[in-house]
Amino acid sequence: MGSFGEYLANIGRSIVTLGDGLAVTFSYLLRKPFTIQYPDRSEKPVVAMLPERSRGILEIDVSVCTGCSMCAKQCPIDCIHIEVVKDEETKQRVLKRFDIDVAKCMYCGLCVEACPASGLRHSHEFEGAVGDVKRLMLSFVDKPQPVAKPAKKGEPKPETAPLGSIVRKLLADQWKPGGSP
Repeated sequence: MGSFGEYLANIGRSIVTLGDGLAVTFSYLLRKPFTIQYPDRSEKPVVAMLPERSRGILEIDVSVCTGCSMCAKQCPIDCIHIEVVKDEETKQRVLKRFDIDVAKCMYCGLCVEACPASGLRHSHEFEGAVGDVKRLMLSFVDKPQPVAKPAKKGEPKPETAPLGSIVRKLLADQWKPGGSP
C-alpha cells in the first residue's frame, strides 16, 4: 500500500504544480500589454530608455588608450585587433590600428573589465544591419597616433568622450550606403 500512497502523492503534487503554473499564466492574461511600436511611436529614442548597464556596440576612446592590448588578450573570440609600433623618429609607441569586429563580438564585457585606462566601453548603440558583413569591422584609428601614458597610482583617470559619441559618428560613416568596408 506504500507505493500506491506515493503514487497518489505524486499525482497530488502534479496537480498543485499545474495549478500554480496556470495561475501565473492567467495573471498575465488579465494585464494590459506593454508594447513599444519601435521605432515609429516611442516617446523618446530607445537608446535613452535602455538601462545604464546595457551592453551595446563596443567603442574605444583612443586618446586614453595605452596600447597595452589587455582587451585583445582577454577577448575569448579575438574580435579586437590592435597594432602598436615604435615610431623611428620620435622613439614613441604609436597606436597604428584598433579594430573591433562587431560581427564576432558577443558583448561579454571581459575586454571592458581588462582595460586599465577605462577607454574601452560598451555604448548604448545596438542597431547594425548591413548588407555586407565586412562593414561590421569598425576601425577606430584613422592615422597613427601616440599612445597615452598610463595613469599613476592615485592619479585621476583622464577624461573620456561622452558615452556613445565615438561609435555613433563611426557608425554614421560606416553604415551609410556606399560607406567604407
